[in-house]
Amino acid sequence: MSIAFPAPDPAILARREAIIEGLRPLVAREALVTSEDERRAFETDGLTAYRRMPLAVVLPSTTAEVAAVMRYCHAEGVRVVPRGAGTSLAGGAIAQEDAIILGVAKMNQVLSLDFANRTARVQSGITNLAISGAVAHEGFFYAPDPSSQLACTIAGNIAMNSGGAHCLKYGVTTNNLLGVTLVLVDGTVVEIGGEHLDAAGYDLLGLICGSEGQLGIVTEATVRILRAAEGARPALMGFGSVEAAGACTAAIIGAGIIPVAIEYMDREAITICEAFAKAGYPLDAEAMLIIEVEGSDQECDAMLARICEIAKPFNPTSLKVSQSEAESAAIWKGRKSAFGATGRISDYICMDGTIPTGQLAQVLERIGEITRAYGLRCANVFHAGDGNLHPLILFDINTPGEMEKAEKAGEDMLKLCVEVGGCLTGEHGVGIEKRDLMNVQYAPEDLAQQMRVRAVFDPAWLMNPAKVFPLEGRIAA
Repeated sequence: MSIAFPAPDPAILARREAIIEGLRPLVAREALVTSEDERRAFETDGLTAYRRMPLAVVLPSTTAEVAAVMRYCHAEGVRVVPRGAGTSLAGGAIAQEDAIILGVAKMNQVLSLDFANRTARVQSGITNLAISGAVAHEGFFYAPDPSSQLACTIAGNIAMNSGGAHCLKYGVTTNNLLGVTLVLVDGTVVEIGGEHLDAAGYDLLGLICGSEGQLGIVTEATVRILRAAEGARPALMGFGSVEAAGACTAAIIGAGIIPVAIEYMDREAITICEAFAKAGYPLDAEAMLIIEVEGSDQECDAMLARICEIAKPFNPTSLKVSQSEAESAAIWKGRKSAFGATGRISDYICMDGTIPTGQLAQVLERIGEITRAYGLRCANVFHAGDGNLHPLILFDINTPGEMEKAEKAGEDMLKLCVEVGGCLTGEHGVGIEKRDLMNVQYAPEDLAQQMRVRAVFDPAWLMNPAKVFPLEGRIAA
């Protein structure tokens, strides 16, 4: 394994049984997981190539229980790794041997709905999709829609500032988050933001969203809910080259048109997803765009007509506009299940760099060159509208050296994103996967300032300590 973890604290390991006994009275009996077999389910997240067995797993049901656990761990000097559903693809929730996992999955209730002011207050263990399900009867929805939205929690969404296919129009988590209840490292409970649109003082909410569980544990959240559009219609557009699809995307955005989503797939991804979803994807295309617009039938027709006119110079090889809800569902099933469908045929690493949309064509060409140089295959499927790339680097973990080659290829792709004016991550977070690349994007002074802010919340580095910042060069509180 090429990603290093800090050595566990032998003093904490020696006190494991005593620490567990101290945790027992703080939560329900079934909420404390201590046996090796049960802890094994929590030793990794979506970045399954890396695993660590946690000291114990605690699954509180209330903010008060979370606060009690945090107070105890702070007093005992025990590290804490927060966990939502464990769908992180960057290793953000992977455990450490001298740390407990604190999971919020049992905290999954809707606390209040305010349709007049378009807000919902929820416990942070609720799944992303369940928020939309709770408000759909009134014609509302929660906009961020990562592909894992059926399973991922709002806690993880906040930790990684997750997005999704429709973030092009509606924004990512930070644009839809109004307030949180946050339990600090010493067990103090604070309210940040609220149901209002803006708050006085420093924008601490912006600091919390995307902080990857290093500043505290989010136990409740107030989010925006939006009125659902009158209708929506996706279209499939095939192209004869990767470059044409990338250039067409840049042209649509450059023309000032903001569809609900512009999703990209190359030939490899088209073949994989069509075999799974039977969505009618153009198998003869080198690349494909899913472009969704919304509004009345007349508005959808007009918007698609403009988009088709812009696409003409790029010579699309096929165009299919959804004619029914069933066709729309199939189109999105293929895209939403891309990661799972790819997992059926190969091991893979999913990268998450972001670039300026005007660089799409050149970057996609360079990604192909990088993949071929390592003798690997790559399936590109990503949010083209905002330049959030998700190259899936395929490899065989049973072939010695293949995973290491895939990781090196991924590093080169992320460095490329920074080189063209983008950044290391769009929505998956840094975790451990991109931790050692942070100095590619940030100067030492930049990283030091970020670590100083972190130390204000957690001077002893007890919260998710192995993540985000390179192990070398960490500053003391």
